[in-house]
Amino acid sequence: MSPRVKICCIASREEADLAIRYGASAVGLVARMPSGPGPIPDEAIRQIAMKVPPPVATFMLTSETEAEEIIKHHLRTLTNTIQIVDSISEGSHSQIKSALPVIRIVQVIHVIDENSIDEAIALSGEVDALLLDSGNPKLKVKELGGTGRVHNWKLSRQIREQAKCPVFLAGGLNPHNVRQAIEEVEPYAVDVCSGVRTNGWLDEAKLEMFFNALMKI
Repeated sequence: MSPRVKICCIASREEADLAIRYGASAVGLVARMPSGPGPIPDEAIRQIAMKVPPPVATFMLTSETEAEEIIKHHLRTLTNTIQIVDSISEGSHSQIKSALPVIRIVQVIHVIDENSIDEAIALSGEVDALLLDSGNPKLKVKELGGTGRVHNWKLSRQIREQAKCPVFLAGGLNPHNVRQAIEEVEPYAVDVCSGVRTNGWLDEAKLEMFFNALMKI
C-alpha cells in the first residue's frame, strides 16, 4: 500500500486544490521561518485552511519554540494540525495538547546523526506523528526545512522502526527517488515541497510524475 502524501509549501487556494486533486492527504502551510521556501502570512494560512475539505489535513508549520507562542500561533491560523519545526525550548507538547485537545501535533526531527534517533524515539510518545527532515537547527541561520536535500535514510529507517507514532519522511524527495525512499524507510507518509515545484510554483507535470511513481509501489 502506498504511503499517504503531504504536499508542502502551499501558497494559495489554487495550489491546495491542485495538490488535493492529485491525491494529497495533507497540505503544508509555511508560516514565518528563518530560512527556506514558501512562507506565507498567517491570515493567508487561515484562509486556505478554511477552504480545504475534510478529511484532508492542514498543517501549519511554525518556528515558534515556546509552547504558549505555538498555541497563540495556531489560534491565528486554525489549521487542524501543527507542525513544530524546531525543538520546544519552554513548555511541552502536553501543554499544547491540553490547550488544543482536538489539534494534532507533528514534531519535526532533523536527521543529522545517531543522536537524532535518540531524540526522535524520546519524543515519539508525546506527539501524534514525527516528520523526518533534512534541516539543521544548529546553524547560525537555522535550516528548519525546505532544503531540497536528502538525509541518511538508514537513520530514518531506525527511527521508523522504533518510534511510538507514525512517521512522515521528508527531505529532497522528488518523482525520481520517492520509490527508493519508501522502499528503504517504509514511512507512514511522504512529504514533498521543492521536488514538485518549478521556480517556486507547484508544477502540475512534476506533481503527476510524483503520484504516478507512488502508484507503481
